[in-house]
Amino acid sequence: MVKNMPYPVYIYTGDDKTAHGMVFPDFPGCYSAADDWQDIPRMAQEAIECHMAGENPPLPRPSDLQDLAHHADYQDGGIWMLVEIDVSRVDPSPRRVNISLPRNLLAEIDAYAASHGCTRSGFLAEAARAAMW
Repeated sequence: MVKNMPYPVYIYTGDDKTAHGMVFPDFPGCYSAADDWQDIPRMAQEAIECHMAGENPPLPRPSDLQDLAHHADYQDGGIWMLVEIDVSRVDPSPRRVNISLPRNLLAEIDAYAASHGCTRSGFLAEAARAAMW
């Protein structure tokens, strides 16, 4: 799997009093800002990770800048930048893993998941998220 993909980011340039605003056409509703130009890649990665957290749609392919350059929504003086996004930290597609658990714990997990209307995988994913966040 490709680890980094360049995604287009539309940037509304800021000044000494205003941060640079960012819009991500491939992630509708995802926005961010950065005070300094060098912070844009880090803030873009963070924004996309937050936007995709808990979501399960497939990761979109990056749009072609040539198509976006003529899009009516992006004709108000901003500039385009391609930002390398570490998609391994964003990709919500399921991945099969092999783990070992004690039989009695696995039975408890399965019973709990079934009684709460979820799957073993779904329960383990939510438990992992709860432990890490």
